[in-house]
Amino acid sequence: MEFAVTDVPEKGRFEARDESGAPAGVLTYQVTGPIVVYTHTEVDPAFERQGVGSALARAAMDDARAKARTVVPMCPFVAEWLDKHPEYESLVARTTRRVK
Repeated sequence: MEFAVTDVPEKGRFEARDESGAPAGVLTYQVTGPIVVYTHTEVDPAFERQGVGSALARAAMDDARAKARTVVPMCPFVAEWLDKHPEYESLVARTTRRVK
């Protein structure tokens, strides 16, 4: 099954829908300047294990690349997905420094 993923910036999320237009999942984010933080991924139980989460993560990362943003993957699903997709490594902030 194919899923259409669209960015809905006024809601701060990407939405995935199935071929009939039914909502399948969301990936939420927050943007501050050139940094995007992916905060949560949620897939409707009826669509679990069908690639919805991966479709959302790929669309979000492609969007970050297109907009030259640095990604902070707070969402455990996105962080795990990124571990399996090294082609996006250059976009990811992997270290942080404490500001005094």
